[in-house]
Amino acid sequence: MKVSVTLSPEYEVPYAIIYTNQITYDIQRIVDSISINETPITALRNEEDIIILKPTDIFMVRIENGATILYSESQAYRSRKRLYELSQQLGSGFMQISKTTLINLAYMDSIKPGFSGTLLLKLTNGCEDYVSRKYLPNFKKYLGL
Repeated sequence: MKVSVTLSPEYEVPYAIIYTNQITYDIQRIVDSISINETPITALRNEEDIIILKPTDIFMVRIENGATILYSESQAYRSRKRLYELSQQLGSGFMQISKTTLINLAYMDSIKPGFSGTLLLKLTNGCEDYVSRKYLPNFKKYLGL
């Protein structure tokens, strides 16, 4: 793959153009990594403290007892947003692995076989959840399996 970078004062905001004859998995991964969304996410530490999190601070988003919980490296925060809203806001660096869970792909640590064709995914902060059969094909495709 050829890569070139052009520096010029006329470009205030960087942008990228990719010339290709087809969208391959590698091209899509490059596009996804370039277009990482850095929109801050608001969350609640308790009933009074509002915390601003960057997408890179979030390891996992999970629905637990009807509440949306955001897991960072060492803490959990509550969000008022629904899972689909956070999925759209967080962007391509995150993947839905079950009906109730989104993970930050950058923090995957290990994968073990689970029950009934699922996989148990462990993140670097110790959080773990199952990749359900419905979301397994996309997950395997991401991993190149």
